[in-house]
Amino acid sequence: MNGLYKTELIRMQGPWKTVEKVELATLEYVWWWNHERLHGELGMHTPMEVEAAYYAGTESLPALTR
Repeated sequence: MNGLYKTELIRMQGPWKTVEKVELATLEYVWWWNHERLHGELGMHTPMEVEAAYYAGTESLPALTR
């Protein structure tokens, strides 16, 4: 995770002018990571979709019925 963070955010979007800009970008990256990214091991679903299906007790996400 740290390597991806540094590669995808810090190095790709820098140079950073203030610590506040890094903090805000980090918050946005963490939001994306937890809520919006498609994950191959989860059948190209977002982590939030998988978590919601798990807590709803559904099997509606086909890749999760292993």
